[in-house]
Amino acid sequence: MKRLLQNIFAGWFRLSRWFPAATLVRIRDLVTEGERSHAGEICFAVEARFSFWSVLNGLQSRNRAHQLFSSLRVWDTLDNSGVLIYLQLAERRVEIIADRGIAARVDGLEWQKICDQLAIDIANGPADIAVQSAITKINTLLSLHFPADSDNPRELSDEPVIL
Repeated sequence: MKRLLQNIFAGWFRLSRWFPAATLVRIRDLVTEGERSHAGEICFAVEARFSFWSVLNGLQSRNRAHQLFSSLRVWDTLDNSGVLIYLQLAERRVEIIADRGIAARVDGLEWQKICDQLAIDIANGPADIAVQSAITKINTLLSLHFPADSDNPRELSDEPVIL
């Protein structure tokens, strides 16, 4: 019942308040700048809430993140180098999914630390600053473990995905 109420009443107003157009531009620019130093592809997706029926059918944020990883084609890069950062605002859930090319080089605990810190930062402060901090950490991690070479194509859009 709690999840249902959160998704009915809590998420719809957070999206425009937490992520206005200017914030989305800053997030896009941060992704673009960071991807110049590594061979990864970062996709930031934010969803205000789940539908009534999705909650009743038991949809969880982790499952939704995997659905989006597929439907947004984050997995579809030459070196399997996609990373999805997914936020579900109504329940304040955060998920980070790294494709197998990156997961082979970066320990899962590193992703979990960034994900946990992002959740804490969103709970305690402005969401836009929290997301930008997480993207900066991801860019740093990818630069260290998955550096760019001379041929570093842009395979995914850097625009944030609003669902």
